[in-house]
Amino acid sequence: MYSLNVRDHFMIAHSFRGEAFGPAQRLHGATYVVDATFRRPELDADGLVVDIAAAGDRLKAILDAMNYRNLDDMADFEGKNTTTEFLAREIWERMVRSVRSGELGEGAKGVSSICVTLHESHVAWGSYEGPV
Repeated sequence: MYSLNVRDHFMIAHSFRGEAFGPAQRLHGATYVVDATFRRPELDADGLVVDIAAAGDRLKAILDAMNYRNLDDMADFEGKNTTTEFLAREIWERMVRSVRSGELGEGAKGVSSICVTLHESHVAWGSYEGPV
């Protein structure tokens, strides 16, 4: 299996509901380093997993929609606890839509899976991986 990874970051504010979150129930900030890893069993005709520039640009665009925002105020996330794991899945879903719609080029349609990892710190991170 071949893989290609692109990385970016974004900064958000949010709060959580539920006793399990302790002081994180209050509004707080987070800065995430985000890895999007594309996998496929065979390279495309150009010898690529996916166009690295297109993948990086698309990741940046997805993150820009949330960057410097309070996620509690965004309609997309109303009533949701925007945990690291939840956000990894959300970014994965948006990236999968980009592959399926052709935004990453025709060659990207051969990508079989994507893994999105959000690094909350140097000691804690969460991921979501699934088929395209």
